[in-house]
Formats: sequence, C-alpha cells, structure tokens
Amino acid sequence: MPRIIPPSEFIINSDGSVFHLHLLPEQLTDRIILVGDPARVNMVAEFFDTRTFEVSSREFHTIGGTYRGKPIMCLSHGIGPDNIDIVINELDALANVDFATREVRDKLRSLTMVRIGTSGALQPEITLGTPVIAAMSAGFDGVLNYYAGRNEVAHSDIEEAFCEATGWNPLWAKPYFVDADASLVDRIGGDDMMRGITISAVGFYGPQGRCLRMPLANPDLNERIEKFEFNGKRITNYEMESAPLAGLGRLMGHQCMTVCSIIANRYNNKANPNYKSGIRDLIATVLDRI
Repeated sequence: MPRIIPPSEFIINSDGSVFHLHLLPEQLTDRIILVGDPARVNMVAEFFDTRTFEVSSREFHTIGGTYRGKPIMCLSHGIGPDNIDIVINELDALANVDFATREVRDKLRSLTMVRIGTSGALQPEITLGTPVIAAMSAGFDGVLNYYAGRNEVAHSDIEEAFCEATGWNPLWAKPYFVDADASLVDRIGGDDMMRGITISAVGFYGPQGRCLRMPLANPDLNERIEKFEFNGKRITNYEMESAPLAGLGRLMGHQCMTVCSIIANRYNNKANPNYKSGIRDLIATVLDRI
C-alpha cells in the first residue's frame, strides 16, 4: 500500500498551505527564482509582466506571476543551508505530494530552480561584479549527509582529495561535492559568466575564515582551500546555499543551480557594498534564459 505521510512529518496549515512557506499547491510554478533576501523578491518581481499572488511567512517571501507570458515565481529562502532543506522539501511536496491523501503522487513533477545570490571570491583573478555559476558545489554544511543516496550524487574522489589537502578537521561535518544540473547550467551560462566550484559554508564568520574577536580553530584553512586543485578545477568562491540546493535537487529529480555575483574578494581583501545594480543586471539575464 502507498505510504501515508503522517501529520508530524508533513505539516499542512489550516488553510491548506505547506507549513513554512505558506504556499498552496495551485500557486506553484515550474520555474522558480530563489534569492536569500526577502526584499530582493520585489526586485525580481519588478521584471514580471503580471503578479498573481504574494505570500510572506517568516523569511520566506514569495511573489508569483508571469514573465514573457510564462508562469514564474520568486521565493526568498533566507540565509543558510538549513533553510534550503526546508525550502526544497516543501517545494517538492507542493509538486509531488497529494495534500488530501498525504501520498506521493504516481507521476512526479520536475521543477526548475535558479538561485541568484552574492558571494566572496577565493582566487585573485576573479574581479568584483563577476557572475560565477556553481557548476559544482562543495557542501561544508552536512545537510546532504542525512539523506539516502548521498554517495550516488556526490564526487567521492574530489571529497577525499580535498579532505587530505586541507587537513579537514574531524569535528566538522564531512564535506560533499555535487554538480548542478548540467543542462540548466548550459542554458543559464554564457561567455558572460564564470563557472567554478562554489563552497557552501555553514556560517558567515568563523566557518568562512573570518576572524573578528574569536580566534579560529584552523586559521590557515582558506589558504589551503585557495591552493586546492583537482583535475584542473579550483575552488572559486564562498556562499552558503548552493550545495544543498544542487544535491537535494538531484536526489529529488529537479533541475537546480546557483549563480552568484561576486561582491568581495577574500584573497585580496576587496569588497563592494554597492552591488545592487550588478544584481539587477544578473536577475534580468537569468529571467531571459530560464
């Protein structure tokens, strides 16, 4: 018999919406733009032809509508890999779980999700404002390690080489390396975007090697990361969400990827706090290509 997902595992609000996102199944679109900042949803929606709904719950802000006549929505996920676990599971449930029976549907629906974010570069040649696609992501967060099938979508050879080269601290979650959806990367990417390996850190300060008052357990980690190379591939940038998005997306059968505008270079200590015009241009490009 089909498994019925119990209420404790899958919470449905009294209005029929999914627990955290407060979205209804009929509001879901096949194409989704993901952003971290709830206010950035408005920036994306400025490009829409029409707006059909708007929902806000906690850090999750969604506006649905059309772009060039096709349904689309923009959703904010907040900061961090744990939020991605919430967002992608609930989006998948909206697509593939019957809310009336609590059963997984026989025919599964595949979603296309592109996350547009900001990031810090780890290589000296990456200039501020460069869009970098996370063609591969290194997850320092550990989220994917809680799911069956983790090893089927992750690159164990790179993982082992990386842990050895960096002297990976055994107290941290084991890193995983996972590809974004190749066809989506090809569709969104062009000569105007760099492709690289993006790290998803579990925090902004210590986990990314930033030192304010608290000393770091492994202060030379970033230097080791910058030097790491595997079959000609190098780590290009830091952010906090691309790996769980790509990894869980692959396990669930969705097309997922992240592209970030570089607003800081950690190697040469440069930063651009006035980055919003670059983000606006990146949004316009992604909307045209998704």
